Amino acid sequence: MEFANKEYLFLLLLLIPYIIWYMLYRRRSEPTMRLSDTEAFRYASPGWRVRLMPLQPLLHTVAFVMVVVVLARPQTSNSWKNETIEGIDIMLAMDVSTSMLAEDLRPNRMEAAKTVASEFINGRPNDNIGLSIFAGEAFTQCPMTTDHGSLLSLLQSVRTDIAARGLIEDGTAIGMGLANAVSRLKDSKAKSRVVILLTDGSNNRGDISPLTAAEIAKSLGIRVYTIGVGTNGTARYPMSVAGGTQYVNMPVEIDTKTLSDIARTTNGDFYRATNNQELERIYQEIDQLEKSKLNVKKYSRRYEAYQPFALAAVIAILLELLLRITLFRKLP
Repeated sequence: MEFANKEYLFLLLLLIPYIIWYMLYRRRSEPTMRLSDTEAFRYASPGWRVRLMPLQPLLHTVAFVMVVVVLARPQTSNSWKNETIEGIDIMLAMDVSTSMLAEDLRPNRMEAAKTVASEFINGRPNDNIGLSIFAGEAFTQCPMTTDHGSLLSLLQSVRTDIAARGLIEDGTAIGMGLANAVSRLKDSKAKSRVVILLTDGSNNRGDISPLTAAEIAKSLGIRVYTIGVGTNGTARYPMSVAGGTQYVNMPVEIDTKTLSDIARTTNGDFYRATNNQELERIYQEIDQLEKSKLNVKKYSRRYEAYQPFALAAVIAILLELLLRITLFRKLP
């Protein structure tokens, strides 16, 4: 807990003279009665009212302390603050072309990739992670962030039908997807900067070749891990026809050489995932990457917390007044 007006707490020093005054003078000013002989009262125990008499100054003290605390404005200690944590900067570059609907992975390549990527993100809470998606074109779905809740929400909203509906050009622009991810990492100050590129095809679109994008990544010190996803041979693919869906066997054509060259050029690794288990294992292996320090700015709101202290002050004052006009009432 913090205080917005800490200077008011110095008023608590007034309790020292009050206590001295009470001990030295207040008791002397109490009414007394002279008796010729007090032998009869030697062994008499004081009544319960006498025992409760110190309660009045105690209530005065409690009320005064509570009022001072209220004036000091207690607040929950929330504010902007910088924290240094361990992590790396990662961009996920994910293929969203219509071929990602093939069902050689369960339930299909796209959903399998999203599920495993989500587990990877959840396992690295301190990392700065972003998401780039590409088909025949590429764009950033989510810039790098430590707000993984927002990142996961945007990841789950990724669909392959953006190409099918003509929102972006269909195809596989690996070079464009990699270049887009690299552009998000070029200004990063982290010691480790990584792109994890996942695709199920070969480059057939875009103005930037995959190897040119790889050279750009190498010049910036960015490592690229490439993943070719899809079984060997053919894959079951849903094709829309009049009145429903027809499944056809589509040949799997992954340009493993280009993906390997990208990884080798940037000092990364190339992986092949032919099923869900292999894809999970690949992300687990990449999860062993080194970590570097990141400065993260966290925000939380301030809340006033004076209410309990104000209530305690009111109760103490009311209780003292009640005792004064009842138990401790003084006659003229």
